[in-house]
Amino acid sequence: MSEWLSREEALERLKVRPQTLYAYVSRGRIGMQPDRADPRRSQYRADDIAVLATRRARGRSPSAIAESAIAWGEPSIVTSISTVLHGHLVYRGQDAVALSASATLEETAAVLWALPEPVAFRAPAPDAAHQPGRASAFAQLAVLAGQGRPSLGRSATSLHADAAHAVGVLASALGASAGPDPVHRRLARDWSVDAAGADAIRRALVLLADHELNASTFAARVAASTGAPMAACLLAGLATLSGPRHGGAGEAVMQLAEDAGRHGAEAAIRRWLSHDRPLPSFGHPLYPDGDPRAAALLSVIDIDDLSQSLRDTALAATGARPNIDFALAVLTRGLGLPRDAPFRLFALARSVGWAAHTVEQLTSGSVIRPRGRYEGLLPR
Repeated sequence: MSEWLSREEALERLKVRPQTLYAYVSRGRIGMQPDRADPRRSQYRADDIAVLATRRARGRSPSAIAESAIAWGEPSIVTSISTVLHGHLVYRGQDAVALSASATLEETAAVLWALPEPVAFRAPAPDAAHQPGRASAFAQLAVLAGQGRPSLGRSATSLHADAAHAVGVLASALGASAGPDPVHRRLARDWSVDAAGADAIRRALVLLADHELNASTFAARVAASTGAPMAACLLAGLATLSGPRHGGAGEAVMQLAEDAGRHGAEAAIRRWLSHDRPLPSFGHPLYPDGDPRAAALLSVIDIDDLSQSLRDTALAATGARPNIDFALAVLTRGLGLPRDAPFRLFALARSVGWAAHTVEQLTSGSVIRPRGRYEGLLPR
């Protein structure tokens, strides 16, 4: 069990002002939970504070700066694709929430890929040997990656063609039926969802298409920097997305909802927090005032009583507002989608962003190759 410190103890160990402590929390560098003795006050994870205190003691050497930039640090790669600015997600100068009001994923790809026309994601006929879902997505992208041409020295037009084909194959592997319609309609058709539900799926895909330099995007850019085929870069992104601290968080959200259904929202949240587990789908380091993507998606879908209770109880217990993972879980429950629909929607949408970053990385011509700071044994 982790040790938790009061605000006064945290400030004393870090030797910083309260504003700096709150900034560390908002960036995800220090874990925070309500004080069980007084819910109006907060406690701070001692392990996180010890790490930060050690770094501050080392000073701002180049190695220390580089190390601190890896986890929710300062921007470290120049990009023109997307950013989070003052609580807003921006796609090449356009507010992503505003874009999601009417754009399709195909039109969003045109924005992120800097193209004049929407991109067509033509899905091949589904492979009868594979059930739609995560395993099929990995299998189909791996086949494409093994057959793909290296990306170095190729034009942006050629790379975008590869990307459109790879996204189409991924869409099919994740459940989109074949046809000329936008992918949100093809997914809705496969999931037997009505027009209103299809529009909510469309909005979710647009809101998830990119999110600056997140872990999976960084992985895709690392692969791109070596000249790997486009499908291999998307596969690197998909592998990273599958982790429970990234796109795999949807599984934890669904589990929390099921716990709340059995025991009630308050008991379920208390059980999660008592096991020293961060509450999934609530709070986000880049959005201390609330995730605008979640608010945009929740505004167009019906929130069932259980989800409403979870949202209200979590806010009262932690002060954290729902993030996009919570909104995806509500969408999944409300439309009766497959349990893994949050991951499927996340993977399909974010593949568009991975492709944009892959092309941008290749255009930069640089290799991403950081150094490790060795702390092991040395030869005599």
